[in-house]
Amino acid sequence: MTEYLNKEARAIKPSGIRKFFDLVSGRKDIITLGVGEPDFITPWHVREACVYSLERGKTQYTSNAGMPELREAIGQYLNDRFAVPYDPAKEILVTVGGSEAIDLALRALVAPGDEILIPEPCYISYSPITALGGGVPVGVETFAKDNFKLRADQLEAAITPRSKVLILCYPSNPTGGTMTREDWLPIAELVEKHDLIVISDEIYAELTYDSNHVSFASLPGMKDRTILVSGFSKAFAMTGWRMGYACGHQDLIGAMLKIHQYTVMCAPVMGQVAALEALTNGMEEKDRMVESYNQRRRLIVKGFREIGLECHEPQGAFYAFPSIQSTGLDSETFAERLLLEAKVAAVPGNVFGLGGEGHLRCSYATSVAQLTEALEKIGEFVEKVKKS
Repeated sequence: MTEYLNKEARAIKPSGIRKFFDLVSGRKDIITLGVGEPDFITPWHVREACVYSLERGKTQYTSNAGMPELREAIGQYLNDRFAVPYDPAKEILVTVGGSEAIDLALRALVAPGDEILIPEPCYISYSPITALGGGVPVGVETFAKDNFKLRADQLEAAITPRSKVLILCYPSNPTGGTMTREDWLPIAELVEKHDLIVISDEIYAELTYDSNHVSFASLPGMKDRTILVSGFSKAFAMTGWRMGYACGHQDLIGAMLKIHQYTVMCAPVMGQVAALEALTNGMEEKDRMVESYNQRRRLIVKGFREIGLECHEPQGAFYAFPSIQSTGLDSETFAERLLLEAKVAAVPGNVFGLGGEGHLRCSYATSVAQLTEALEKIGEFVEKVKKS
């Protein structure tokens, strides 16, 4: 039946991450460092707010754009935390996870043949969603020697007259790289010079460790050129709730809202109630989770370096991205053998695009005991490989 599929759907590859998830599904003997998901349960008061709303019969549709009180809370939060003011009535859209927000943004912006600039290694969905919309994904490689920061000269070299959108993801999945205000300013100059629109995926904004997150939209002249995407999955341990949002100029958000209306109608009201509670009363729990991630970050980086694997120090998110080049194995082979021989699951770096080969993505959003055991097993595996 494949002849009935459009060419983009036929050509798209299955997720490289899912391949490894499927291999470990149901296995109790595997230590998993592959899942980009907090190991914390959504705080009780957030769950309780949802349960109470259900008991009161709050099960109807909301406004297509989301509950007004949730949009107001999101606007207040972004202004207070990152100095980016948005009008809740016109510039904020509540979505089914940050993933839907990214999809809506690209569908609203991309015309066939438009080039979409994507710093890599990066979250695996950007290129396939671009291609499904008829756009042309253009990878811009970043490097460990630069702490995986996007450099202006590398970006400018990739820009052509057909460039239209720049997708940013900082703090980065999979590298944990971040950008300072000083790093951003030359990027902002290029965005204005070449008349680009930016989709800034800031889902890990709260997960920064040695400095405060700087939103790209907060830079001079960038708010109207930027669609800020975020959500509740990572910082508030709400992955399964699928709650996200997009913020930007009312013309851009208005176009995204029309697509949203015809596809999902609105985000689930139960999730919206929970998200409102998380923003209103969940900052203390969020801070405790971030401090725990910070402890694990130091543990895993130190562990990889002691094993003999080079590993830049991630400044955000909850991923380490060690180099495995010293073993002589490519990323796919290393990850497969690590799973089969050491019973540790991690994601090969090559699935994240340019610059990912020769690396391994390891989530440290798991217990210290699990991380310690995993590091021991990885160390034994690396020693065996180097001796063979």
